Amino acid sequence: MSEPNPVEWVLVAELSELARRKKKQVVVGDTPIALFLVNGRVFALYDVCVHKQRSLSKGTVLHGRIICPGHQWSFDPATGEAANQVECQPTYDVRVEDDKVYVDPGRRPGRVDADTAPYTTTAAG
Repeated sequence: MSEPNPVEWVLVAELSELARRKKKQVVVGDTPIALFLVNGRVFALYDVCVHKQRSLSKGTVLHGRIICPGHQWSFDPATGEAANQVECQPTYDVRVEDDKVYVDPGRRPGRVDADTAPYTTTAAG
């Protein structure tokens, strides 16, 4: 019997690419995904903001949150929840092995527990 939704890990970056700038846009298939290194953890969010369709990877990381460059909405990198808003940015599961970053291109359904999935690293920065 097979799994209904098997995980399809896709290699998208080297951890060192995130250590320097803390963010990077990758494309899996035709889906833009923003990677962020926040407090030693790697997170992946859909790179098109749910609010004004701006690229989140062009935003900043401030106080552990992702700030959209369009209207400065603030997103929790683990859950995709926007501060003081009902919208939620889609997120993706991340895995890091041997300093290689992998993403499961299947979006996480709804909101997730902040203690699940994101990878913790000891990378500097």
